[in-house]
Amino acid sequence: MTFLLRFGAFCGTLSGLFIALPGAIEAFTGETTATSLVLGVSPALAAPLVTALHLKQPRTTLGSVGYAANIVGLGLFGAAAYTVNIALFHLDQPTLAAPTTAVLTASALIFALGTITFAISMIKSRVHPPIPVWTYAIALPVFTFATRLPDSLFTSALHVVVGGALVWLARSVYPANRPATTSSSTITASAA
Repeated sequence: MTFLLRFGAFCGTLSGLFIALPGAIEAFTGETTATSLVLGVSPALAAPLVTALHLKQPRTTLGSVGYAANIVGLGLFGAAAYTVNIALFHLDQPTLAAPTTAVLTASALIFALGTITFAISMIKSRVHPPIPVWTYAIALPVFTFATRLPDSLFTSALHVVVGGALVWLARSVYPANRPATTSSSTITASAA
């Protein structure tokens, strides 16, 4: 389990940075190919963090349901973010068919509801720091629907806030102690 916590912390830190840094840059430059590419990859790196956050807290029904809804929603919303930021970014104002728009909206809604449910379980468990958990609960759902807004200082600031919360949460799951290792001197001492 230590590996999953460390992996989740590492990926979560990258995910947070891949959201915050492009958001900060886009405040001055607008959306670019490079910032769009980095943003498109960030949700895939958030999945191990959500798993690590779930593993770190006590098992409850609310936590399990929240985790399940959040990870499924993250998969759906992550696929949408990947498509929009990497594939559709290079097309001039593409017109999406009504079913596609409905599916993208549904994926955002599932992600937002899963995020809120999982955040409530984190708040109740009191395992993770409250500031990034509350930020996760409030800013991530807003962030989800703000992706439809034109780039502005608000959306850039929201990227920085969400990215910072993910980095902070990633730090909270990183194991404090290294697991004990067996060395040859320990084996020799115990054999004597």
